[in-house]
Amino acid sequence: RQFGACFLVMLATGALLLATTQYLPQLLQQEFGYTATWAGLALSPGGIVTMAMMFVVGQLSGKVQPKYLIMTGAAIVAASMFVLTFVYADTTFWFFATARMMFGVGLPLIFVSITTASFNGVPPGKTDQASALINMARNTGGSIGISLAANVLERREQFHQSRLAEHVIPSASQYQDTLQHVTNYFLAQGSALAQAQQQAFAWIGQTVQAQAALLAYIDVFWVLMLIALGAIPLALALRSIKGGGAPPVH
Repeated sequence: RQFGACFLVMLATGALLLATTQYLPQLLQQEFGYTATWAGLALSPGGIVTMAMMFVVGQLSGKVQPKYLIMTGAAIVAASMFVLTFVYADTTFWFFATARMMFGVGLPLIFVSITTASFNGVPPGKTDQASALINMARNTGGSIGISLAANVLERREQFHQSRLAEHVIPSASQYQDTLQHVTNYFLAQGSALAQAQQQAFAWIGQTVQAQAALLAYIDVFWVLMLIALGAIPLALALRSIKGGGAPPVH
């Protein structure tokens, strides 16, 4: 039970780490127009926080049971995913950086504690095998997380696009007003009337698609939040470790 629970928590942690590392910069570049450099910089503060937290968790691991640290870390990671569900078109750089820093606080609480808890009760001759399995869980979880996020993103984008398109009705007054305003904008830019109307139609279609994509990313963060919350009951299944439970050296 001890090692199995640790394996599943590490599986979830790998999914969260790799899915957010891939799809958060993708969101920033595709929907907010960030360059690859700025999208990477939005993740950088989280990396600095993670490094600092490694030292803090090292001190806490000898005083606090691993299962409590894992629960706390999972709750903080879930909170960071919840924060990202409030993303909107005018979200600033520091909103994403702050959410990533929250993630950086919770992640080491899980990683270090899993190392401590997973080796508890494992015979000394099998620690290498246990270490390999835990590493495999992280890598496999990462692949699962990326695949799951991609699947949710694709399906939910189609869903949101179809629902939003239901409100883009040519006979509706709001649609006609928007079309007229956008057409006038392109006319002011020097386009002919027919060309301006075509550009207005294209702009409305692109806007619907962009909104659908943003809503789909929000759904991805909801799913990742649920995965993080799922690690909390698994942590409760872990038994207490005597003497702070320092991990074996091998």
